[in-house]
Amino acid sequence: MDGLAELTDKVRAHFSGGGAGFDRSIRLDLRGEGVIRVEGAEVTNLPDPADLVISVSRRDLEALAKGELNPMTAAITGRLKVSDMGLAMSLMTQVKALLAARTGEA
Repeated sequence: MDGLAELTDKVRAHFSGGGAGFDRSIRLDLRGEGVIRVEGAEVTNLPDPADLVISVSRRDLEALAKGELNPMTAAITGRLKVSDMGLAMSLMTQVKALLAARTGEA
């Protein structure tokens, strides 16, 4: 599993390589291992406030990205938390792109 710097670089490369940025700011909280924050096409590790905060362990993020963990099951069991479910649903396509970028499958 990649470290935070490598994960951030993969996400940054996705957005600098022509991947559309987010309309809203999103912070991926890796539960004690750091954060990845995307606003537009800017990707940082700053824990600044965001429109949508997704909290998940790196292991569960990996499983979500590979399709091995169902997002609804993860949310119901507390393995995945989102600050605004409505916003998360409206950004689903963009969040999937972020997860794909995270695994290098984009």
